[in-house]
This record gives sequence, structure tokens and C-alpha cells, in this order.
Amino acid sequence: MARRGGGQTYGFPIYCASWLPLAHILNPPPPVEEGDADAGAASSESPATPPPPPPLMAALGGGGGEGRSGVPNALVVAALDTSAGAAAAAALSPDPVLRMGTEEQVPYRMGVHPRGDGVLCAFPNGCRLFRWESQEGEGPDNIALRADQEALTDLTDAGLQLAVSFSGEGSILATGGEDGHLRVFKWPSMDSILEEPDTKTSVKDLTFSSDEHFLAVNRSSGPCRVWDLKSAEVVANLPREAGEIFGFCRFSNQTDNSQILFVTAMQGDYGKIISWNTTSWTRIGSNKITREAISAFAVSPDCTLLAIGTIEGSIIVLSSKNMRALVTVKKAHLGIITTLAFSQDSRTLLSTSFDSTARVTSIGSPKSRGISIWTMILVIILAILAYYYMQHKEDLLARFLQ
Repeated sequence: MARRGGGQTYGFPIYCASWLPLAHILNPPPPVEEGDADAGAASSESPATPPPPPPLMAALGGGGGEGRSGVPNALVVAALDTSAGAAAAAALSPDPVLRMGTEEQVPYRMGVHPRGDGVLCAFPNGCRLFRWESQEGEGPDNIALRADQEALTDLTDAGLQLAVSFSGEGSILATGGEDGHLRVFKWPSMDSILEEPDTKTSVKDLTFSSDEHFLAVNRSSGPCRVWDLKSAEVVANLPREAGEIFGFCRFSNQTDNSQILFVTAMQGDYGKIISWNTTSWTRIGSNKITREAISAFAVSPDCTLLAIGTIEGSIIVLSSKNMRALVTVKKAHLGIITTLAFSQDSRTLLSTSFDSTARVTSIGSPKSRGISIWTMILVIILAILAYYYMQHKEDLLARFLQ
């Protein structure tokens, strides 16, 4: 495994990736039993020193597919490499914490449960769940995965799912198939919430609102459809304008506790981000971002940033407030960007590609993002003053010596 262009290679095309909720994986909440409330109250009088936050770790999936290409199909877990020091660019470690072969099946999509229940992988024939286990010893370097053969019986032979996602609290699972079949379940009971077969279109992407009230679904054609998960009814069909082809969709919380739905679209030669009000379901914004086709999209957990990846391997990070580009990395990858994922603190962006690399891009703190524009203005003002001084140096000296 070697670094290439600021990224880390693991020997196979990477189709899916996600940061891991290590705090939940390493310290799962104990079962609540009768009388625990009193014990908790007693222990709260003398709280223990909180442990340091666990390191960032990511799960990666991909491979060469079926056949004898010689490229393995695998799941890999790798930690952020901090050994190089602050001066070096951030990167995942070349030595994975774990590597699990998936035989002839390549993981195309991935959903990591936010409370540590495991990793759901979508394979060409269906889905499988992998549970976390601890090997000998403690700590993140000793985690392992095992396949749960009894879970996901409704999805084992469901075919390729092009979109899989858990809700923010992990109580709902949604999948969307290449065959157009949308399925939404309660987790972990797998009781059905809603189901929509559609043989005419494939599901391209889906996303939950943070309050688990709405589910937005983009298909290979047609509008973006929004479902009310409490009533299992469609509440909005968000129409396309002439020439638009919808791609990805993500909800984002605003400072006034309202929500916006962002939808990416291609229109002619432009990749766009469209904004929708989630009260009246009206289009409130549309911004042309790039001339490259958008192949990946993410919203940061603090909802201040948007990120797009392109088929040319470029990354653009934007302010969700004004769509101003904050970070642009041209040719971050040599191939199509397949996944983008922000870390929980919104300061680190993970990107993966068909070129077999996983790249980490540091975004910085919200404070540093806000200061950058004022720093630029200050530099411009100083440059103007310096120019003025050089042009009028003799006059200024003469006045000073009078």
C-alpha cells in the first residue's frame, strides 16, 4: 500500500466508504435494566474522567468484481495516520486495522450504523450485515468484523441496491435498488414502514431528514420524491426544470431549526446544486458549480459545508450559506470520485475513487474558514498602501521633513 498524490492506495478500486462511529463501537451502551436509574444518579455525583476521543477510522469497500481479474474484493478499515506530524498532509494509514475478503462479491454501496450496530454492504446479489467484534486486547486496533448470516433476510437476494442509508439515530433503514424497488424498514426489527416497486426507473440516491420525518428519493428519471415516514405517504414531488437531470440529495439543518433539501443536477454542461424549502417544498436557490459531471455529494454534520466530487477526480468544498467555494482540489484523484464523507467534527473530508485511492482533505475549523476572507481583504489593502507609498515616496518624505 503506497501513497499517491496525497492519497492512500489499498490495491482495489474503491466504490464505497464511511467514517466509523468509534465511540459507539468501542463503548456500546449497556442494556437498561430496572434500578439502573438510581445507579446512574449515584454515579453522576462523582463522574469519572472522560476518555480521550478515539482516532478517526474509515471503512472502505470495493474490488475487481467477479471473474479472474486478479484484483481482490474486500472491506478494509484504516485509521488516520498521525505519525507523519503536522507538517505532512493528512492521510489514512498504509497499514489497515483489518482487511476482510468478500470472495467473488464486490461491495458497491455501504451504510455504517451510527450507533455501532455494524456495516451494511450492498453486493450485486443483495445485502449483508457485518457486526463489530473485539479481538484480543482493547482499543480501536483490535476491532474485527463478522458476517451476520441471520440479519437482512429481506435483502439477501434483493439484487444490487444503489442506495443504502441508516437514519441519523439509526432507527430506520432505507434501500433503493437498481430494479427500482424502494424499501424502508424499522431498525433492527426490519418491520416494513413503506415499499414502492418501480420497474421503470432505478433509485439513484436517498436521504433522511435529521428528525427522521422525511425521506427524499432521487430516481434515474422524474422528480425528487419526498415521503412522510410517519404516514408513509408522498408529500412532495419536486419537479425538474428543462434539461435538468437530478443526481444526489441531502437534507441540511439551518440555524433557525428549519431544514433545506439540497439536490445536485446536471443541466447541459453544468453541475448545479438546487435548494428546496422543506415547509412549502418550493425551489429557493439554484447555483451552477462546475462544468464537470458530479459523481459524489456530501453535507457536513454541522451543516455549514457542502462537498462535490466529479468524474474528472476534482473536489470542491463550498459554504452551504452562500455557495462560495472554500477549497478546490483539481485532480485530487485520477479517476471518478465515488464517495465523499465528512468527519463528525466537519474538519476532515474523505474521498475515494476508482483509481484505488482514499484521500483525506483537511478543511479547518469554522473560525478559520470565516477569517480567510478578511485575511484576503487585509492583504489587498496592505498591497494598495505599499503601492501608494512607492509611487509617492518622495512627496511623503518631503512633507515629513518639513
